[in-house]
Amino acid sequence: MQERSSVDELAEQLRRELDRYSPGGKLPSSRVLVDRFRVSPVTVSRALAQLAAEGLVVTRPGAGAFRARPRTAATATGDTSWQEVALSADGAADLVPRSVDASGVLVSLAAPPPGVIEFNGGYLHPSLQPERAMSAALARAGRRPGAWGRPPTEGLPELREWFARTIGGAVTAAEVLITAGGQSALTTALRALAPPGAPVLVESPTYPGMLAIARSAGLRPVPVPVDPDGVKPALLADAFRATGARVFVCQPLFQNPTGAVLAPERRGEVLRIAREAGAFVVEDDFVRRLVHEDAGPLPRPLAADDPDGVVVHVGSLTKATSPSFRVSALAARGPVLQRLRAIQIVDTFFVPRPLQEAALELVGSPAWPRHLRSISAELKARRDTMTTALRLELPELSLPHVPSGGYHLWLRLPDGTAETALTTAALRAGVAVTPGRPYFSAEPPAGHLRLSFAAVAGPQEIQEGVRRLRTACEEVL
Repeated sequence: MQERSSVDELAEQLRRELDRYSPGGKLPSSRVLVDRFRVSPVTVSRALAQLAAEGLVVTRPGAGAFRARPRTAATATGDTSWQEVALSADGAADLVPRSVDASGVLVSLAAPPPGVIEFNGGYLHPSLQPERAMSAALARAGRRPGAWGRPPTEGLPELREWFARTIGGAVTAAEVLITAGGQSALTTALRALAPPGAPVLVESPTYPGMLAIARSAGLRPVPVPVDPDGVKPALLADAFRATGARVFVCQPLFQNPTGAVLAPERRGEVLRIAREAGAFVVEDDFVRRLVHEDAGPLPRPLAADDPDGVVVHVGSLTKATSPSFRVSALAARGPVLQRLRAIQIVDTFFVPRPLQEAALELVGSPAWPRHLRSISAELKARRDTMTTALRLELPELSLPHVPSGGYHLWLRLPDGTAETALTTAALRAGVAVTPGRPYFSAEPPAGHLRLSFAAVAGPQEIQEGVRRLRTACEEVL
């Protein structure tokens, strides 16, 4: 973290001094910058690379860094209005519009402005990521024989075997495909299982990224309500009968956003209902490795108790490592596996072999279980800090369920509260929060907020973020 701060500070200092040099003029050598600013050569190199990426300097190997020359006048802007017709010309035949709305996803991907506390993040803060272990794994992976060659299209056999073991039951490596992150895996699954225009049953509320996938594929999301014990089986059966859907997408463990865990007595019911409807269950097991210290034994994935091929399982390493460590798996049984494999080959060919090799090195190292134990304790502490702060500072916000896994809390707002006004006021107060509306595929029953406690620096920032949210609530409520 200190290195990153030094890079940003040096880049800003050099940015301010660029006017001292004429276009094409040479900047001081790296050695001079090291001595002058008392930083490492690596910091100088990264700061110059940052300015080069901004188009402010040009670096020439062996010659140094030079102030970039002004860009030539931009060519006249073309007329792209024709695309509106081209993109919508066949829309009349679509049962469901296929325009893509990524706003619900971007909320958790976009970095907030400087000084704003990130309660809307969807990944671990850099201080929680196993950066040293991942770097070491990547270095070891690069030295493996054939590491830069073409991998099997299904994925490395050893990595498929590892994912199969983590799922459990009778799942074998032959039933696993390695994919580039959970979002990619969900996209492949929905494309494989439902044709454009078909209904797809989803939990309500649910992950906005999945809703975006469904809509962009021309599918029609149909909500099925959840409670603290997960999806309600009776309503699931009703939805299958009413719609004729052949796919149900769910997160049985620490559901996003509610944190619900599918109750033991409902697990078999969900599989039975789907089987009788001739439907698939897409199991998004996205945070199994973000269990809190006080959770107790976890239920097995639904796929581990499914001999009939009802479940298409999605599991990922990304949430427990880094947003850039995009290694996940699809597991399925029966003919559907071949369709999943074909779609993945057409879309991406395969996941880069160095990344697969690095994943094997990471999960096989002693650092991996240590990391999981560490984040288990840290996430519990952060959850408790946020829960306590909310109950003290904002008792008017309802917290119906405190999860024992995952990285966020789901709050219900007082009736009549305008989500947009509150999230805007919160940003003015210096804290970014996630509104609840994008998590619903139909009209929501009330206003909600999702607050992440994993993307912030630590307990003090959590407490300060809740204090700032208090300021916003005083303005809006």
